[in-house]
Amino acid sequence: MSKANGQLDLRRAINAVSDVIQNRPQPLREFDQIYMKAGDMVLQTSLIAQRFAGRKLLFMGDGDSISLCLAYLMKREVLETGPESILVLDFDERMVRAVERFADREGIADRIQSRLYNCIDGLPSELLGQFNAFYTNPPWGAHNAGESVKVFVERCIEASNADAVGVVVIADDPTVAWSQKVLAETQAFALGQGFYVQEMQTKLHEYHLDDAPDLRSCNLFFRSLPDRKVALRSYGLHAPRLEDFYGRSQNLRVHYVRETNRVDYGKAFDGTYNLEHLEGKP
Repeated sequence: MSKANGQLDLRRAINAVSDVIQNRPQPLREFDQIYMKAGDMVLQTSLIAQRFAGRKLLFMGDGDSISLCLAYLMKREVLETGPESILVLDFDERMVRAVERFADREGIADRIQSRLYNCIDGLPSELLGQFNAFYTNPPWGAHNAGESVKVFVERCIEASNADAVGVVVIADDPTVAWSQKVLAETQAFALGQGFYVQEMQTKLHEYHLDDAPDLRSCNLFFRSLPDRKVALRSYGLHAPRLEDFYGRSQNLRVHYVRETNRVDYGKAFDGTYNLEHLEGKP
């Protein structure tokens, strides 16, 4: 990584991440889109770049835009290492197009691509077993015992080859009972799918979350067991797994979020202000 006095050049890193944040669409809370704070995004990007260096990395959803941070900071030589390639799958077309536009503008489309996909559908056959690293920060499953987390993890595992590693970013608070239950459920589910917990970095990230500002998330790192069989098929979700997917009574009913009017996320929207001119001036 680019260093000053042996450390990450935080000023350059924060400035580069701020470019990505400016490009990011506004979150839709009804779909549990909650964004990580900027300082934690810098540290997370640096960490993931080192852990998944040289790997083909799949992002199953990426509202935070850590994927773009990785590709962009490598291009700017803030980071010396990182993934060989990145594919972002997201059901929100705003996210998909934001990645495409930013990558095209900054000349990083050879390193990062994006594609519209909803985990309610089976994973496309051409993606099965094609990646050796995955990253997901899914809906945290507070009201469905972590089923939404399991769905995202399942799709990541289906996309993973026999020598894969991955990270799941989920809530981690010993005082919040549901978060501990989801952590346990996620670990048990992954083990049943042939992945074991390699490491857990606890209470690491903060979020712009009004109703629970102190709730943090952890990095839960997984590694594939040597005898794991790579997925040959993938199936759509059956109805019970869609219940409370994004929160209490927030079932998974929407296939895609479509982008309508293209906006420049780095500028104020016209509808949020009006101009009052000086008297006698046009």
